[in-house]
This record gives sequence, structure tokens and C-alpha cells, in this order.
Amino acid sequence: MAQYELLLPKMGESVAEATVIKWVKQIGDSIDLDDTILEIATDKVDSEVPSPVAGKLVKQLFNENDVAQVGEVIAVIETDGPESVNEEVPAEQTPDIEEKTEPIPGIAQLPAAEEEATPADFTSSERFYSPLVKSIALQENIPVAELDTITGSGADGRLNKDDLLNYIASRNSDKPVLSATVVMQPPVPPVADKADPAQTPAPGKASTTSVSGGDEIIEMDRMRKLIADHMVMSKTTSPHVTSFVEADVTNMVLWRNKVKNSFEKRENEKITFTPIFVEAVARAIKDFPMVNVSVNGTQIIKKRDINIGIAAALPSGNLIVPVIRNADQLNLIGLTKAVNDLAGRARNSKLKPDETQGGTFTLTNVGSFGNIMGTPIINQPQVAILAVGAIKKKPAVLETEQGDVIAIRHMMFLSLSYDHRVVDGSLGGMFVRRVADYLEAWDINREI
Repeated sequence: MAQYELLLPKMGESVAEATVIKWVKQIGDSIDLDDTILEIATDKVDSEVPSPVAGKLVKQLFNENDVAQVGEVIAVIETDGPESVNEEVPAEQTPDIEEKTEPIPGIAQLPAAEEEATPADFTSSERFYSPLVKSIALQENIPVAELDTITGSGADGRLNKDDLLNYIASRNSDKPVLSATVVMQPPVPPVADKADPAQTPAPGKASTTSVSGGDEIIEMDRMRKLIADHMVMSKTTSPHVTSFVEADVTNMVLWRNKVKNSFEKRENEKITFTPIFVEAVARAIKDFPMVNVSVNGTQIIKKRDINIGIAAALPSGNLIVPVIRNADQLNLIGLTKAVNDLAGRARNSKLKPDETQGGTFTLTNVGSFGNIMGTPIINQPQVAILAVGAIKKKPAVLETEQGDVIAIRHMMFLSLSYDHRVVDGSLGGMFVRRVADYLEAWDINREI
């Protein structure tokens, strides 16, 4: 019998590790080709690891909640064969230890004394560090005492790779550092000169929440913790402003009702309003490219590509934002297929980590929950997010050659939340108005 070593697959250019969250197959279970063996989680998405061979699971090399590095052996499968088999990984996907340890800009200026420092002893710290963070800290000779002082942006204040790299680069260079995450500390309130020590809360102790006997305490799952951290960070980073417009989308609604059946028969895809919204947003971004930016300190980074994230609610109640890359280069058929594909795989935990990264603007459809409008939180490091509300039939005034008339029209609110550091009210207002203009001017005779 041969033994096949299953490696943790590469899940994206920026993903170096994953957490084992559930073993679907247990030791001794039979495995068919493409059966899901375990579920893993990165800091972006949860996904499944399928088996490339048929056989029997004989070893699990990681426990649930353990962190594994890309390329590590995570399981051993016994197969029918004359000898042991090792999983072949394409060269471009094989983790390269030398690449991981390349100097980071600014590291070369470290004092010689630090280069001779004694390797860190992580057993002296009560804080959790992933293997990747530990390896970087050891390589850069960062003592545990110093590591414990670095603010982490992960769940429960966990220090991740980006936090550590940004810390290393910023302490050794006067140049601005591009930051994937921004964590701002709240101001410390002043203490009165005659404060009563008995009334001063002990440092480091969380406030006590009173619950009654009938209350239920529910621990956040991993994804909800990540979402919570991301939302709090966004609100502390960007001063949020929201602008609203109301659009008459009657022609758009009538057009979709007219073509949806023939479109589904021809393309084997259902056409929803979402790809229409994406198309309008992409056109408006071309008209107002300064909405398609991010902020790095005092620098404004103008994005070349238009990558639009689509906020999607998962069956668990959590939220994920898959990204349509180069949305401005796709026609309506391409956008429809991209939206349906990403939404379907998001619901089934089939997204790859790279498919939730690189977004430059986000669209969320609060109308799918029956809401007429919303004030969404910006998806950092972007500077704007558009919410589209429910489409409702309402009486509206129409201007005709014979005079004004009241008619029943399909109306919808659009709301744009934007970062007032770089997007002023005039730009934000004109942008959301332009999106509405494109939807209102929809050609009811458009061919697709």
C-alpha cells in the first residue's frame, strides 16, 4: 500500500498560512477522489481541501484550530500502489523558504547589536503567535518583550504578518509605509488630580456586563470576530459621510422583465439587477476616478484597475465580499456570469482567498432584505461603498410635452458612504448621482 502526503495548498499570493477549523474525514475513513477532507480558514475566507486521490485517511498531522503553513504535510492517505507517494506541487506554487526570508525594505538599517541578539524564547509570553510571525521575529531578532508591545489587528488582538512587517518597516525607515491594516488607539481620558483609587478600574480588566438568568451568551465565531475588528477599524480610520439620491429605474425593471426568460434559456444564467448596478458603478468610476482610490498617510493612491466587491450574506449570517476584477472591461453577460459564479461559491465556501482581495470599490444590495436605504461602512482600504435599496412602485411626477402628470414608477434609493478625508461632498454627491443617471437612462430596447 502506498502513502500519499497531502500538502496544504497555496490559496493566494498573499496567503502563507491557514487554520484547521474542522476535519470532515476522520482517521480510518474511506476517501473518494475530490472528497472534502478538511475545512480551513485564512484571514479572508473559509474553504475546503479536497482529496486528489482515493484511499483511506491514516494520519491527521494537525489538530483543529492549529495553524499550518502553505506546503506543509497536513494528512496522509493510504492508497492502492506499490510505494509511497509525495504530492507534487507546481514550481510556482511551492513555498520558497528563501523568498520568505528576503530582506524587507528598511531592514538593512538595523543596528549590528540586534543582529547578534539571542533568538526569542516564545514560551515566556502568554500571547499567541503563529509560526509565520515567529519565524519573521526570529529572523529579524525581535525579542519577545518587544513583540508583546506591538498592537495586533487580528481577532482578540492577534498579531499577524502584516502587523509585524509594517512595524519592522516603520521603525527602520522614515519613508511612508503602505499599510494593509490601520489600527488607531482611542485617546486616553484625562485623570482628575484627586481621583479616588478605589473608583479607578484596574488596567487590563474588561468591564463586567450584567446578564439575567434568561440571557444567552454566544461566543462570536472566527469570521464574526474578523468582521467586527474590520468594521471598528474602518470607523476609527475614516470619517464617514453618506449621500442619498432617488432614482426612477422603471425602464431598467421593464427591460429585465422582458429579457430574463430568453437570457436564461440562451446563457443558462439568471440575470439579476446586480450586474446592471455593477456596470453603472464601473461607468461612473471612469467619470469620477478619484472615488477609486485609497489613502496612505498623506498620500492618495489612485487605482488603475476597477475591481468591484459585491457584499454577499452567507447562510451563517456572516458577510463576505468577493471581487469582480476589471469590471469595466466586462460586458453585461460577463458581469452576470461573474456575479452568479462568485455569489454561488461564496454561499458554498468555495471562494479562494485571492477572490476577496484587491477590491477598489464595494457595492452592497440592502434592498435584497427589503430595506429601502442604508448607510454602509466603508470596506477599508477603499474610500467609498454604495448601497442600493429595494425597488418600490411609487407615484411620481413626470414631465411630458402636454404637462406634468403623476404616474406609477419603479423607484429606488442609492446611498454612498465615503471617506471625507479625500472625498468631499461635491465629489461623493456627483458620483452617486451619476450612477443613478446611468440607471435612469437605461435603454428599454437594449440588445444583449
